[in-house]
Amino acid sequence: MRRGSQIIVMLLLLFSISAYSQQNINLPRVSQSASVSQRIGVTDITINYSRPGVNGRIIWGALVPYDDVWRAGANENTTIEFSTDVSVNGYKVPAGKYGLHMIPTESNWTIILNKDNAAWGSFFYEEANDQLRFTVKPETVDNQEWLAYTFQNPGTDNVTVVMHWEKIKIPFKVEVDLNKLVLDDIQRQLTSLPGFNWQAWNQAANYSYTNTDDLNRGLQWIDRSIGINRNVTNIYTKAVILDAMGKTEEADKLKSETFEKGTEAELNALGYQFLLAGKIDDALVLFKKNVELHPDSWNVWDSLGEGYMNKGDKKLAKENYSKALDMSPENQHARIEGVLKNLE
Repeated sequence: MRRGSQIIVMLLLLFSISAYSQQNINLPRVSQSASVSQRIGVTDITINYSRPGVNGRIIWGALVPYDDVWRAGANENTTIEFSTDVSVNGYKVPAGKYGLHMIPTESNWTIILNKDNAAWGSFFYEEANDQLRFTVKPETVDNQEWLAYTFQNPGTDNVTVVMHWEKIKIPFKVEVDLNKLVLDDIQRQLTSLPGFNWQAWNQAANYSYTNTDDLNRGLQWIDRSIGINRNVTNIYTKAVILDAMGKTEEADKLKSETFEKGTEAELNALGYQFLLAGKIDDALVLFKKNVELHPDSWNVWDSLGEGYMNKGDKKLAKENYSKALDMSPENQHARIEGVLKNLE
């Protein structure tokens, strides 16, 4: 190559490198990037966006025109991501990351979840890529200088997503089928290391019994637990599942086996397992049987009192706590007396 040609090539290369570097300079933005996340149940929701300010401008119908698709933020695409399938304002949406757009109007706004999540704002938006469109009514609120997304009133299976900028608030609800998600996740976990332990299968079956109507799956799981290590804990879990399925005779046999083989401590622990899960009647069956089997133990009377207290039966709670107080060691007196005072 001649020297003149070499110089031209080098100059072109240097120009290309310089131009590329300029495109990638990271400078502060007027509308800063932000990210907010919220977990509901086992589902993570994440919103990435940029925060424009009001700066004394007229926003709605001016800076942000009415009846046009708006990026619901600034700069790149505002995105919303769901780690599992969800429902958004009652519409089913698969797990994934979506471009979040809005169409402001003077009345109801259109909220858009678009499958293209990598666009620059709404300039390359195409309606054909929409996953979902729905409308919401904007709310008038106090002024918010910098656009913000927040999660309000989070519950175990739902949360309200809110976009707030200037004096407008746009809310929409995200919900999940928590029990289905948990059961499916448990099924997945049981194919890994937890699947080698009877405790994990028993825990799974207990969740199915105490939280869902999927008793058949719970029965399958508890049989796996018993197959690994038959003990009073998992045979009683099977008993209550069978009872709930209307198989009383089989359930009674397993309960008898539990009461015959279980120690005072084991039966008490089982009782609290159900008490903490909100199955108070199941807990009371165990606490009462433990009192019958171990009447000289102050602790079983104490547990039965707690069971009745959770049931809301103050009379029986006081009777059993009083019995426990008479039999208990001195270091328990202050606690039990305090409980009795609260029951008056």
